[in-house]
Amino acid sequence: MIAITRDVSPSVNQCELTHLQPEAIDVERAIAQHEEYRALLASLGLEVVRIPADPAFPDCVFIEDTAIVLDDVAVITRPGAPSRRGETRAVADVLARYRRLMHIEEPATIDGGDVLVLDDRIFVGRSQRTNEAALAQLRFHTRRDVIPVDVHGALHLKSAITRVSRNALLVNRDWIDVAPFRGWTLIDAEEPFGANAVLVNDVVIYPSAFPRTRTKLERDGIDVRTVDASELAKAEGGVTCCALLV
Repeated sequence: MIAITRDVSPSVNQCELTHLQPEAIDVERAIAQHEEYRALLASLGLEVVRIPADPAFPDCVFIEDTAIVLDDVAVITRPGAPSRRGETRAVADVLARYRRLMHIEEPATIDGGDVLVLDDRIFVGRSQRTNEAALAQLRFHTRRDVIPVDVHGALHLKSAITRVSRNALLVNRDWIDVAPFRGWTLIDAEEPFGANAVLVNDVVIYPSAFPRTRTKLERDGIDVRTVDASELAKAEGGVTCCALLV
């Protein structure tokens, strides 16, 4: 497996914010934390690909929002924030080495953070960043079942729900309608921002900021490895945001 990542932009303090108040980001500390995240991915057997940051794009480290990667195709998104749309070019150039590319077109907008792929189904958050036109285009490009999920109070779908094992999802029920996930085991996050995790080779990468949820996951037999993601969390970023898994 390959993890495509992007460096932290020196302009990250000019990032887009939707549900958080601005708080100064220590850029050097953010870079160091991001390197620890990359090192953890590598330790789990992934080949880590690095794309340089672009100072013109403060949010470019959050590479997940630029593409939706499936086994047979990568769909290049049209991010909901106009300031982020130029991020996709450099990512598409790299993804073209690994997948056939399709593109979301105007008037559709979609962030990859609103997309949760569970086996052969694609769950898409209807949020401030993702609209109905994007769902229709995603169905056309992927020929898969695309299921809308209403998101309220959170930036993205994956702010509120992520996969943590073969059968289980970590969730904050206050931020989404969980009805579409009937049949899955739902584990409730103990901290409001604690539902974002990355499942890699049966290991969950998880922020160290949420110890109660970590303990809960471990009690359920889940192998959890923590990273300090506190600086990029100030930019509304989670651990899923910083890699495209190919």
